[in-house]
Amino acid sequence: MTRELVYTGFMSVDGVVDSPGGKVEGHRSGGWVRETEFVPEAYSLKGEELADTTALLFGRRSYEAFAPVWRDSPEHSVYKELPKYVLSTGLNDSDLLEGWGSTTILRSVDDIAALKQTEGGAIFVHGSAELARSLSDADLIDRYNLLVFPVLLGEGKSLFSRADRDKRQLRLRESETYSNGVAKLVYEVVR
Repeated sequence: MTRELVYTGFMSVDGVVDSPGGKVEGHRSGGWVRETEFVPEAYSLKGEELADTTALLFGRRSYEAFAPVWRDSPEHSVYKELPKYVLSTGLNDSDLLEGWGSTTILRSVDDIAALKQTEGGAIFVHGSAELARSLSDADLIDRYNLLVFPVLLGEGKSLFSRADRDKRQLRLRESETYSNGVAKLVYEVVR
């Protein structure tokens, strides 16, 4: 039995996942999540995920953005003790943030495929658009937990590759819409 690999993230209607938290992340329209009316139930998926997460996986840039914030965030304190993995060819152990628990650097998508074969529960990928595209192209993602925001951003990092590949079928596992226009879409990859 393999571990489930789950991509979770905020996405615009046109598929952009770039810079939901602020302009400092790179997109000229960054901060688009904060510009949507806050409705607590629209974020209930994030709380549900906390109970299912047994490990975290990041690309280098997302690790460097999330680690310093989440390490000291009371909302993310449960993540401190979880194993964390970062896919990077350039990071070294000395580059990892101290005080945020065990973090292992992986060097290739093959390392992630091997990680999925280990004992344990679900591994969640946050942010990390480039990593998510590579994992999807390698058919390693098992589920997508998406909160789709009512905004069109045009240019920006897309969650999905435009590579010519075989079709993949998704099965809608759960959906809900909220008064602020956000839609929760949870898809399983059909194999």
